[in-house]
Amino acid sequence: MADPSASFAAPRVAAGALFVDDQGRVLLVHPTYTATWDIPGGYVERGESPAAACRREVREELGIDRSPRRLLAVDWAPGDGDGDKLLFLFACAPVDPATIRVDGAEVDEWRWVALADLDDYVIDRLARRIRSVADGHAYLEHGLSAL
Repeated sequence: MADPSASFAAPRVAAGALFVDDQGRVLLVHPTYTATWDIPGGYVERGESPAAACRREVREELGIDRSPRRLLAVDWAPGDGDGDKLLFLFACAPVDPATIRVDGAEVDEWRWVALADLDDYVIDRLARRIRSVADGHAYLEHGLSAL
């Protein structure tokens, strides 16, 4: 008899933080290992919750301790190159820019970016995800509202 769990989904899970300033701009980070920008966040480690991963990644990338305040969206984002992904996007407590300290190893720069300028910084799917959240959508597939 075949093992039924062989057909279960086993996506990579990632969590990110969405910080928005009083002008409606989004905080982006520039990872040292890629040409594009991203939101603070990363992959969830074995045994770690998505919220805990978000908090850890914000601490590692920005040098600040911010707990997620609420879940903004879940995005089903399968990809040809790296398999299925399930991405959690959290709203975190506001950040004082004077407290941000990037380590220069994983992240070398950060900046506030207007929604209209996202396409100049991030991959298409992330730009769609952020804009979908700004429009009030919470369940996404490939960054677009699926409900």
